[in-house]
Amino acid sequence: MNFSMSGRPRGVVLSIWLAASCAAVPLALVLTSPACALSEIKREELPAPAGPPANGETAPSENSVPMPDLPGRTPPAASQPKSPSEPGQSQPEAPANDGGVANPSADPEGPVPEVVYDLSKLPEPVRRMRDLMVEACVSGDIEKLRPLIGKGDTMTQLSLGEIEGDPIAFLKGLSGDKEGQEILAILEEVLNAGYVHVDVGTPQELYVWPYFFALPLDKLNARQRVELFKIVTAGDYDDMKQFGAYIFYRVGITPTGQWTFFVAGD
Repeated sequence: MNFSMSGRPRGVVLSIWLAASCAAVPLALVLTSPACALSEIKREELPAPAGPPANGETAPSENSVPMPDLPGRTPPAASQPKSPSEPGQSQPEAPANDGGVANPSADPEGPVPEVVYDLSKLPEPVRRMRDLMVEACVSGDIEKLRPLIGKGDTMTQLSLGEIEGDPIAFLKGLSGDKEGQEILAILEEVLNAGYVHVDVGTPQELYVWPYFFALPLDKLNARQRVELFKIVTAGDYDDMKQFGAYIFYRVGITPTGQWTFFVAGD
């Protein structure tokens, strides 16, 4: 049998072309399909560009964590804590309650002042005021102290702080009873103790009862401690030793006979 070879090349070429076409179709699908899928991704799902902006500073994104300040950069004024010593920063003021000359002034290193019991050594104005105060105490009527306390700038100091209202009502409020008789008893006991003459020759010169006001408590002898316990308890004494001075009721009278203070406290 004779076979013709004249058509073989064309058949072979056709076969090769068909095979190539079939192979090209899947390749085209592979190459084009990913491109179509990427084009369908939303822009906000893509990561932000990593490159810095043109001005050279980092532009924080909406959800980014703030970076700490660079070394040497001063934080904003609003974020800096103010030191109490800086201007404009108010500091709490300590209450002004020094009590003036009514505060104990015993100097543990200084000489112990003379303790005096002899009332005849008092100047007449001082002795007269002291006698009037004792008479008022013995009477049991606290109203009799009113003319001795006075008014205005010369009024007797009855507290280390300011008082409001009537001074006799204030004294009654200090007393354990409604009539103020306990405070009268304390005042009488204080005036019956020994006294000291302090700040002699100065504008602050005073005669002060009781003398414990100007003596260091650790220098009291046994007899003096007995006198102290007529006015305060042993527990009060222990508390005052920790403070360093007698801080119970004391009385001051000027050389001219003005009743300057009757106070307790530190």
